[in-house]
Amino acid sequence: MAKIVTLGEIMLRLSTPGHERFMQADNFEVCYGGGEANVAVSLANFGHEAEFVTKVPENPIGECAVAALRKMNVKTENIARGGERLGIYFLETGAAMRPSNVIYDRAHSSISEAEAEDFDFEKIFADCDWFHFTGITPAISDKAARLTEEALKIAKKKGIKVSCDLNFRKKLWSSEKAQKVMSNLMQYVDICIGNEEDADKVLGFRPENTDVESGSLALSGYESIFKKMVEKYNFEYVISSLRVSHSASDNGWSACIYARDTKEFYHSKEYRITPIVDRVGGGDSFAAGVICGMLDGKDFRSSLEFGVAASALKHTIPGDMNMVTRKEVEALAAGDGSGRVQR
Repeated sequence: MAKIVTLGEIMLRLSTPGHERFMQADNFEVCYGGGEANVAVSLANFGHEAEFVTKVPENPIGECAVAALRKMNVKTENIARGGERLGIYFLETGAAMRPSNVIYDRAHSSISEAEAEDFDFEKIFADCDWFHFTGITPAISDKAARLTEEALKIAKKKGIKVSCDLNFRKKLWSSEKAQKVMSNLMQYVDICIGNEEDADKVLGFRPENTDVESGSLALSGYESIFKKMVEKYNFEYVISSLRVSHSASDNGWSACIYARDTKEFYHSKEYRITPIVDRVGGGDSFAAGVICGMLDGKDFRSSLEFGVAASALKHTIPGDMNMVTRKEVEALAAGDGSGRVQR
């Protein structure tokens, strides 16, 4: 199996029970997660050697976050210790026409203040096959953006395949700042993953005649901007998840991909996911599934289908992390979506 390294922030997640509003909640449910950490967990579940790199405070809460990763067989030996605190986010899960709401409390988190000197990237990337990061990490601070680029430089020097999930977060930075920072980082990226908002806000590419809120997806618009993105950044693959939000509890879920070398565009099958249990981490599980497929030697179509199936299953599981096996994903991708009890 392959070795994958991901770099980012792991956070403490505090969720209201069920679908309660913040004002109603007398207690919060606790779990840990974060974009790149979630990807590492999925890849470890699928049998690959996955390592997560970050910095956490040297206190029991930081160690709880590390333990959550170790429990899922993610390697953590290069996680740095120090800094002020672990980032927190609060989640109020929506239902029907009421959307979910996230509030961040992550200023001055340990990873946001980390320096490149906190990590030995030459050692971390030894025997590494794949490096994955998201647009969330450069967004949390200027220091984190510089740290990400230092890691990318060493990964590319070693010939490691690099993927990026653009992951625009408007509560962390503006579109103007995102485009300035991320456009520079794209020179190191082989596989670009995102959705229509990410492509627009992070890189300035907007698919025409698409309105996900109304359920209108013009695939020709995606193919057109994918070609332009490849022309500008020479990506090997450009990939987009396609979410049609009928409501917070009912989504259509599929994806599309464009291959630079063959100039082929492919749209996956679509899953109707209802009722949604937890959509947080859905994009991370999708990215991990596509990466897994490619590392397994699947063609890009099969890799995309594996990623979409993995993510569809994640929507049925509470928490940030996708607790599904390779066998379960393969069964769904092959057409078994009955949900029948397994005895």
